Amino acid sequence: MSDDADALTEATTALVPALLTALDALAYVGRRLHPPNVADLAAQVQQWREPLAAGREAFKAVQWPDRLERFAAHCTDAAGHALLAFDALKLAADSPQPALGAYRALGNLTRALEALYPVTLMLPPVSRFFTHADRRDDEALAAKMAAADASRDNVGIMHASNQVAERGGFSLYVPEYHDGETRPLIVALHGGSGHGRTFLWSWLRDARTRGAVLAAPTSIDRTWGLMNPEPDCENLAAIVTHVKSQWPIDEGRVLLTGMSDGGTFTYLAGLQDGAPFTHLAPCSASFHPLLLEAVSRDRLKGLPIHLVHGALDWMFPAEVAQTAHTALTSGGALVEYREIADLSHTYPNDENDRIIDWLMA
Repeated sequence: MSDDADALTEATTALVPALLTALDALAYVGRRLHPPNVADLAAQVQQWREPLAAGREAFKAVQWPDRLERFAAHCTDAAGHALLAFDALKLAADSPQPALGAYRALGNLTRALEALYPVTLMLPPVSRFFTHADRRDDEALAAKMAAADASRDNVGIMHASNQVAERGGFSLYVPEYHDGETRPLIVALHGGSGHGRTFLWSWLRDARTRGAVLAAPTSIDRTWGLMNPEPDCENLAAIVTHVKSQWPIDEGRVLLTGMSDGGTFTYLAGLQDGAPFTHLAPCSASFHPLLLEAVSRDRLKGLPIHLVHGALDWMFPAEVAQTAHTALTSGGALVEYREIADLSHTYPNDENDRIIDWLMA
């Protein structure tokens, strides 16, 4: 029996640290993804592929008992998706459209995270991994997470008509340690051709660490209704109403944020009179001053807006965000503008903690 336990421990030790390191490496690529840099980034992270592959083989070679089948399956699946990401990145670097290939390759990263997340309930190092990097040594937070009963209804990750083939639904995260406290709500909008089920992972670590409820809706069509916003606006309002009916939400801290088309739709939905959002945080978004002609001065005056854009953005140049900053400030909004020197047209997860600080101020 002791030999069996030692074998299981050795297999876990062979895989899990290599897996967590590999996922961090892939996230490093995602944060710094810029078309001219794809080949260099792919080459930089390939060194973590082989330790992961070897760890996965060692892990699969062990006979896992029935009580640990779910644990083994989640770890194996997560490692498999991560390996696919490494291989797809290498292929993307040599393809005619390396940036497009790299974006697709990193879709495997979100699949790996989704596969691994249930292990947070089984293995403390994985739980720490899904915590903000600056809070991984917070013993009080770790104890609170470890003591949480994640089997309860209405906590953890939930999906409402939001399988990958479905549109118009939403994914939701409520901290497992939620115990009736009033919490901020973050509504995070994916980019063009994206999906809420995958964009959830752009924010989950920070929502889990900071105790926020997180909703990640999926647009009704392939992207948000930039030319016909009403259906998506109505859907977002219905999602917020539903969440508020089920969980105690801080009425003064309801954030709408989004990336690319999701950032642009943050303006369209969030600036409407009667919108259920108290704060807006568009990232890498398009903007035209004519947008404000349809916005009432009462809605704009004093509205907190946290604007994030990359100096390397190749889709929407930084001048677009600078124009938005000027126009929104002139209209009376309270704008905090962050132009990030090394950010291209990709989501900066490392800004989330700063945005939550701003939301909670």
